[in-house]
Amino acid sequence: MADYIWGRYPVLEAMRSRRRVHRLLVAQGPRDEGMTQLLDQARRIGVPVETTSRRHLDDLTKGANHQGVLAVTAPRQYAEVDDILARAQERSEDPLIIVLDTIQDVHNLGALIRTAEAVGAHGIIIPEHRAAGLTPAVDKTSAGAVEFLPVARVTNLTRTLDELKKKGVWCIGLEGTAETRFDTANLTGPIALVVGSEEKGIARLVREHCDLLVSVPMRGHIASLNAAVAGSVVLYEIWRQRGWAMPAEAAEAAQS
Repeated sequence: MADYIWGRYPVLEAMRSRRRVHRLLVAQGPRDEGMTQLLDQARRIGVPVETTSRRHLDDLTKGANHQGVLAVTAPRQYAEVDDILARAQERSEDPLIIVLDTIQDVHNLGALIRTAEAVGAHGIIIPEHRAAGLTPAVDKTSAGAVEFLPVARVTNLTRTLDELKKKGVWCIGLEGTAETRFDTANLTGPIALVVGSEEKGIARLVREHCDLLVSVPMRGHIASLNAAVAGSVVLYEIWRQRGWAMPAEAAEAAQS
């Protein structure tokens, strides 16, 4: 069994991460600077490169925008919730976890993963059923960020929230009708940010297991933001309230 990743940024980030890349399939034709960078990286880490027709890549990706490159990789492994908490502990940081309740749009999932990785979150939790999983489209939308952020898949979100609360994590749900605005809430300390689907929001049982519900205020004619945008707004407010602290790994890299 193998997975496919396509698109230049996702493939490049997969090769830069710890994920095993078996080989690259590259479309025939002239090589621009971006493709040359990909091929140089493949050469550095010993990934075989095969040239093929663009039509073959179209068939493998079912007509997706592959940008002339596809990576054949080892199957993706989901993390455990404890792996995410351990990541925060290793960085000596309060956990910041994003819990997604029935997000079915792969573009919303990919965009949230991209923002979560950008602000230094420690991981994502998604339900096993009735929700999008980690597909090549998620790789593409996240621009490769999924390669650097653990994603755990659980069978019961409410039980997972209870387990997080027992470990001192404050569960905050993003709910459009909540009276507390996100920018007036205390978003410091260990946090699990719960984001629901754009159509139905957070499910009732999941909402009841949150410690606090917050909303993003709206003043225009549109009644709501999509899940990725709303979640991203709150994630940046959490980072701001944390004093814009850089994750320990990023801080060390900046000093080297």
